[in-house]
Amino acid sequence: MSYHSLSVSDKLTITTLGQLKAAGYQPESIKDELRRNLITKMRSGEEVFPGVYGYEDTVIPDVERALLSRHHINLLGLRGQAKTRIARLMIYLLDEYIPVVEGSELNDDPLQPLSRYAVDLIAEKGDETPVIWLHRDERYTEKLATPDVSVADLIGDADPIKAATLKLPYSDERVIHFGLIPRSHRGIFVINELPDLQARIQVSLFNILQEGDIQIRGFKLRLPLDIQFVFTANPEDYTNRGSIVTPLKDRIDSQILTHYPRTLEIGKRITRQEAKVKEGQEIVSINEVTEDLIEQIAIEARQSEYVDAKSGVSARMTISAYENLVSAAERRALLNSEERTYVRLADLYGVIPAITGKVELVYEGEVEGPYIVAMNLVSKAIKTQFLQYFPDPEKLKKQIKNKKNPFQKVQTWFGEHSLDLLSDLSDKDYQNRLLAIDGLDDLVEEFHPELTGDEKFFFMEFALHGMAEFSLISKKPLDKGLQFKDLTDSLIAGMNFDDDDEEEDDDEEDFGGRRRR
Repeated sequence: MSYHSLSVSDKLTITTLGQLKAAGYQPESIKDELRRNLITKMRSGEEVFPGVYGYEDTVIPDVERALLSRHHINLLGLRGQAKTRIARLMIYLLDEYIPVVEGSELNDDPLQPLSRYAVDLIAEKGDETPVIWLHRDERYTEKLATPDVSVADLIGDADPIKAATLKLPYSDERVIHFGLIPRSHRGIFVINELPDLQARIQVSLFNILQEGDIQIRGFKLRLPLDIQFVFTANPEDYTNRGSIVTPLKDRIDSQILTHYPRTLEIGKRITRQEAKVKEGQEIVSINEVTEDLIEQIAIEARQSEYVDAKSGVSARMTISAYENLVSAAERRALLNSEERTYVRLADLYGVIPAITGKVELVYEGEVEGPYIVAMNLVSKAIKTQFLQYFPDPEKLKKQIKNKKNPFQKVQTWFGEHSLDLLSDLSDKDYQNRLLAIDGLDDLVEEFHPELTGDEKFFFMEFALHGMAEFSLISKKPLDKGLQFKDLTDSLIAGMNFDDDDEEEDDDEEDFGGRRRR
């Protein structure tokens, strides 16, 4: 029976070096271990990176090729593109447990000891050397690169306290306090936002990546470290905050480009998976249209002239927006003492705080202001998705005049009425206000006769918002909601007339504010 065919419970019964040898254990580098387990998963058809969507034909094959090639990896992409998630999922390509010399700080392999401590212990006890088992979760180390990271943090330094405690001279290598990288021996080490590391710190990684050794102050120390390095970086960092020095880029074997979801459906799968709907929020019912609208906001943001494309729009924005949407509906239900509620399109304006903090604006966007830009993105998302469910009002204008206009009846009603649709209306008041609009029920019935109940009321409100985006009626924000009214009335109300001037002379004003006699 080979060592790899042993069950986990059988392995955990091994407690000495002699027992480990008898079981047929042979040292294996972490890159070979990753490769072996990846091959096993691929042959069995098992999903290698579960929960990572949209990369099945692009990023994941590149990562698999890099691991098969035993490469160090740099994942390069904008924020919120699952770079760190991919790195963290690599631990499932490691064996569940590996043997380690008990008490060693460098996770020493019992058959290939690295540290002075492990070498001395094996020389002293031989086959009776105690062995413990290290779980794969403990073999993953992640460090966020910041400008204050030092060589001592990553590599190590001489420790005067250790020297004094052990009564050792500074020339003894046992006074070294090892940094994060040596302590990640036989594991995966991830550096997030690599360009943020100072250039001199990046230089300290050269030997580790190329030769597998480290240099600490004046010590002549060779440690053939066995580490799988994974780096993440944002393209923006190459020009704004820092850069990856060229010799280091040359030593990273595979650079893999990530990207945002390429379809709305993939974006929805990611948001559904990541959004945390809390206990008690199941009182809120959400439909697929609102999910589409949230994803459409992100799509509009990535294409917006006001948003910095180099910075990107993270998937975290849609996740936070989804959570805010649910909470907006939940809050309304709580205020009205309702046991359940159905999401409304106006709840979409409750996601504004999730947008304003997650988009970087260019100069023009800063001039407009983050709130106005966020409102603009919501409006564009509504306008785009409206066309998936109702006819295009702009095309209708170009058609033959005597052809029926499905929106006309609603427009006519608004010629004599206005509607205040407040955010905190009870479900009953909300429905009554929508039913009061002549022709709105018929409009939804014409294009979506299958809809009933709450979903039908949602589409009635959706029709109002869409008509407003296409300038068939007007939509004005109120402190506690929205006001819909006739477009002409809104234009006239927006004009400035000076009563004093009218009393002083008989001059008239046209709608442009110019005087005429």
